[in-house]
Amino acid sequence: MLALTLLLVGCSALPRSEPATAQAAIQPARSSEAGMQASSERYVVVTVANPLERVPSRAGTSLSSYGGPPRYTQGSQATQTLAAIARDHQLREAAAWPIPSLGVHCVVFQIADGAERDLVVAQLRRDERVRLAQPLQDFSMLSNAAADAEISYNDPYLPLQKGFAAMNTARAHRLSTGRGAHIAVIDTGAQTGHPDLRGRIQTAENLVDADRTTFEQDRHGTEVVGIIAATGNNGQGIVGIAPDARISLYKACWYPATLAAVASARCNSFTLAKALAAVMATDARILNLSLGGPDDPLLAALLTQLIKQDRIVIAAEPPQGGRSGFPANVPGVITVGMADASPIGPGHSLRVPGRDVLTLAPRSRYDFSSGSSMAAAHVSGLAALLQAAAPGVDRHAVETILGRGGALPDALLALDALTPKARRLAER
Repeated sequence: MLALTLLLVGCSALPRSEPATAQAAIQPARSSEAGMQASSERYVVVTVANPLERVPSRAGTSLSSYGGPPRYTQGSQATQTLAAIARDHQLREAAAWPIPSLGVHCVVFQIADGAERDLVVAQLRRDERVRLAQPLQDFSMLSNAAADAEISYNDPYLPLQKGFAAMNTARAHRLSTGRGAHIAVIDTGAQTGHPDLRGRIQTAENLVDADRTTFEQDRHGTEVVGIIAATGNNGQGIVGIAPDARISLYKACWYPATLAAVASARCNSFTLAKALAAVMATDARILNLSLGGPDDPLLAALLTQLIKQDRIVIAAEPPQGGRSGFPANVPGVITVGMADASPIGPGHSLRVPGRDVLTLAPRSRYDFSSGSSMAAAHVSGLAALLQAAAPGVDRHAVETILGRGGALPDALLALDALTPKARRLAER
């Protein structure tokens, strides 16, 4: 399994480049982020109320600034509350950011040496000043790396795309190729310059670090985006399920140098929270989360906000099946399992191909990968085909049309189901 631990690595995205005068201030923040990435068990996540406060305008500013909405920053109330909480519980702030959609300020604290984290969290939860307290948690990407990651292919591979063929995708492309659909993918980085991805990724944000080279060498994100949106009819490689969809990629996961040899990656609650907040500011109607881990109140709250905004959220089914842990257990999430692996549960998950899926690999290569991560990517592509054909389609329609826990979805039949009458219903 391509292990990927989703770590909260700081509350605000690092700039791509910094002036020389800012370097001294940035280095301590990066040091804290490195500490969280290396050892999450010494950190907790805390939120406190952060009421909106108007930032006074400077004398001489235009009248247009008067009566405008307050700017959302860390207010004085939150500042004082957090300082008192840190003092009372012997905590040291590692990273922080405001979450406007939840009305809170979120902080990652490092606990004192010798302190027991479960006890610290229990004490924080009893503190009336605290809205939420939880451990900084670990998650896993739900895929298996190919046995030989160095295999390289140099000819068209459409005949090897078994899942693509099994879902009747090529025929469905007569009706929709995903043009106009916008999919957000929260994952590792990806090779944005891969020959089969050129022009497909419109946004690529690194919420982990400022290392562009490593971003382009990340495997899991390259695999997932390739399944969704690899370019068609370019004379090389494979064809994505939705080859004309727009992709926004948010790197919230990384590959630690010490584990690079076994192709595992890590991330945690904070990088993922940053990515979810970033998606909230876009028009992406579909969100792919090919990952899984324990229950996480902060992440669940953010994902619930996205679902309330009528986003279609596609998540990989956990290895044990069912809807345990984040994000699979959040109401409104469509979970996807491998048709040829885990047993079908009580109607919880879609089932699509996920074993030995041919997809893209870094360094402009192609390779096979397995796991519910790959299965989820197939369904995100199918959702894009439907959403492009009927922009008002919602998750209920997607689940109904694609089926749940039964036979493999048929992309052509799914699009045929979106007759003018069905489209009017979906758009209500």
